[in-house]
Amino acid sequence: MYKVMLFLHIVGTLALGFYLVLPFVLGTVSKLSLAAQEGTVSAVKSLNRYAQYGLVIQLLTGGYMISKGEYSVAWMIVVVVLFLAIAALGGIMGKPLRLALEGIRQKKSITAYAGKLTTLSTALSLGVLLIVFLMVYSSII
Repeated sequence: MYKVMLFLHIVGTLALGFYLVLPFVLGTVSKLSLAAQEGTVSAVKSLNRYAQYGLVIQLLTGGYMISKGEYSVAWMIVVVVLFLAIAALGGIMGKPLRLALEGIRQKKSITAYAGKLTTLSTALSLGVLLIVFLMVYSSII
């Protein structure tokens, strides 16, 4: 059963890999044409939703694997707090994505939303990198 959970956990991690390239994608959105902006923001919005599903997979499988392993309490606390921060940032990003998409469709400037999205995506990317580091080097804490 542990191997199945590990496989599902890795699949969930692949869904979160989207957050690693997101700052680079959103950093160039304001330079694109309106049609390209709409397509890019729409795709990011959809992929963000799939990444949120990946986070649910991560929560369930990670909880199972933590219950079967020998981890320090400090490591578990740090990982859970980081996981919640990643989930929160991904959820918070939904509103600026929706508002940017509406602004693009109404042919309005989205520079304010683009700035928020770039900041959120950078924080998400750093959070995912940090949690992956802590998963690989779980004995560090």
